[in-house]
Order: sequence, then C-alpha cells, then structure tokens
Amino acid sequence: MLKEHPLQRQLQPIVENMDYEIVRIITIGNMHPTLQIMIERKDRKNITVDDCACVSRAVSAFLDENDPMDGRYTLEISSPGLDRPLTRIDHFIRFIGFEAKIETQIEINKRKRFKGKIVRVDNNDTIIINMNDEEYAIPFENITKSKLLLTDELLAAAENNQEIEE
Repeated sequence: MLKEHPLQRQLQPIVENMDYEIVRIITIGNMHPTLQIMIERKDRKNITVDDCACVSRAVSAFLDENDPMDGRYTLEISSPGLDRPLTRIDHFIRFIGFEAKIETQIEINKRKRFKGKIVRVDNNDTIIINMNDEEYAIPFENITKSKLLLTDELLAAAENNQEIEE
C-alpha cells in the first residue's frame, strides 16, 4: 500500500488553503535528510519557482513552530514533473490513456511489476492496466509504488499544453 508520510495530514491543510495539492511527501537520506514535498496547482497550471517558494515559506513556518523532525534537515518543495508519481486514485483516473509503471506488495498473476497503459479505474479502487495486450486488475491498496512513464504521448500532451482531465 502507498504509505502516507507522517507529516501529510498536518501539512495538507496548509498547502490546500494556498490552492495547491500535495502529490507526495518523502524523506530522503539519514544523516542530513531532505524532506521532499511535491506539489501541484489545483488549477493544473504549471508550477513555478514562485509557487514553490510560497509553499516553502508556509511549510517552513509550520515546521519551525512545531518542530516535528529530529535534527537538521533540508526542505525541498518541487513540481512532480512529467513522469510524476501516482499516489491517489484520482491520479490514475486523470491519467487514463497514459503509460505507467506500478509495483505491488502482493503478486498478481505471478508478478509484482507492471508497465503499461492505464485503461480505466473500476469501482474507484482497482486500476486496470494493459500490458502486452493483456489487462491486469490491480487493487489500489496493493500498490507500493507507481509513476507515469515519459512517453511520446505524454510529451506531446505537455507540449500542446493539453489539459489532462480529471
């Protein structure tokens, strides 16, 4: 199952009140860790450096006041990029028709790794992916890691500023 970062529930209201959404929060490294927060705009326009700076100031103020992390760390606010992680059901719905890489906790048809086109989402909890002309039903709660793959179709959609519908 995709694990929620311990700070997700505390930081989400702050970020959402600023008209952004948290895509993913992870902590990278041990000695001097980096707290990486990927954000996107609610209006789906491209993230700018100013957007990241604005969210960084608000999150920094919360972290300074509440001190939820031990020791020194670096805060990094970024865009998810084109080959973004898919961390919620609505991400899979939004990116139907694009290729993704998915890893699961429990085997499905004797495999844990899938790479193919997102076909649909059934019952709002099962991702259907087409891999080598075969469809696989992957329960969302079984997914441990997933992301979009950088393909010509994804690049073309981005170049054309094509709005990807939710």
